[in-house]
Amino acid sequence: MIKRLSLFALTSVLLYAGIASAQQPQYPIMERVVQRVIQKYQSSSCQQLAEEKSQPPTGQKAEMEQRAIEILHNDPQMRTAFINQVAAPIANKLFECGMIP
Repeated sequence: MIKRLSLFALTSVLLYAGIASAQQPQYPIMERVVQRVIQKYQSSSCQQLAEEKSQPPTGQKAEMEQRAIEILHNDPQMRTAFINQVAAPIANKLFECGMIP
């Protein structure tokens, strides 16, 4: 469940910014994307999150998710920065929605 929502967050990274161009020491583009991902979770209802989780990504969205995963696998510092910022807000929302114990 968290994996699917994490993939959604990664897709958002690619949708809102060219993450490949964010590979600078401080990742300024990623910082803006992180804020959008957090806003998405904070403003989504539990029902919306459940619906998104139940619909597997297809087409271009699936390709973008795969690319995001590859980029984050290849850049441990970016991955750490991204996860450190989005993990708590996402986990809190999932907890509130009863999606994690």
